[in-house]
Amino acid sequence: MDRERLILLHHCRGAGWKTIQSILAVDPDLKSIFQLTKAELREQFRMNQRNSNDFLEDIRNLSYRSIKQTYEKHNIKIHTYFDSHYPGALRYIFDPPWVLYSEGNTEALSMPLSISIVGTRHPTGGGLKSLEKILKPLLHKGWMTVSGLAAGIDTHAHELTLTHAGSTIAVLGSGIGQVYPKSNMDLARRITKGGLLLSEYPYQTPPRRWQFPERNRIISGLTRGTLVVEARERSGSLITADQAMEQGREVFAVPGSILDECAAGTNRLIQQGAKLVMKAEDILHELSLDY
Repeated sequence: MDRERLILLHHCRGAGWKTIQSILAVDPDLKSIFQLTKAELREQFRMNQRNSNDFLEDIRNLSYRSIKQTYEKHNIKIHTYFDSHYPGALRYIFDPPWVLYSEGNTEALSMPLSISIVGTRHPTGGGLKSLEKILKPLLHKGWMTVSGLAAGIDTHAHELTLTHAGSTIAVLGSGIGQVYPKSNMDLARRITKGGLLLSEYPYQTPPRRWQFPERNRIISGLTRGTLVVEARERSGSLITADQAMEQGREVFAVPGSILDECAAGTNRLIQQGAKLVMKAEDILHELSLDY
């Protein structure tokens, strides 16, 4: 595998996860990517006209050297699926990212004790207190947290971790150069001091709606379990929970009142087999770890 060619390919418009998978299947060493024709892209890799035009423009004009300089300038590390330092927890999920970009302390990727945390963007006071009650004992035991930097539960999980001098990973639904939401720019910078910003999107990729459900598989895939704190019936947090289940990870849910819309999604998860969690010991017991 030519690492430089894979990174270059990953920066080409029109080359999504499935397209890269298809190209690697017929050309594992990526020796022919510069010779692909529009007809091959459309017939063999099922690209539409717009994507094939964009792809050919980028593969012919982008250079690995300039891409590398951009990431070096911003102290961002690149991890490809074929590198030894690629996160082991992600390597065996159904659709592992071909390339990841990280800023901060990459040791966070190999911490043995970690939990993913997701939830509503509009938490109640009770939801925030529940998260604190469950998470603080884990943080005092050296656990790392993984979340998505979104407003609400995600932000509180990251902030709580930093307050207790813990390590946290924020998985972005955009490139690291386009942190979203912008209100969390300062939080993102603080996370890089001891934790990590992580993205599968090139540096200047703007946030797009479809990228957030896509990144959720990374949030769940990085740890052995995902904790859901307050989620409505139709919630992005439930997508993460579904991803966790498909990956063979544990799903934990904080119960709530049947009268509270913010608890409808978590209560439904419990009905479907998620572990009901009221304290840190519930998570530790399920993961067979001593408290």
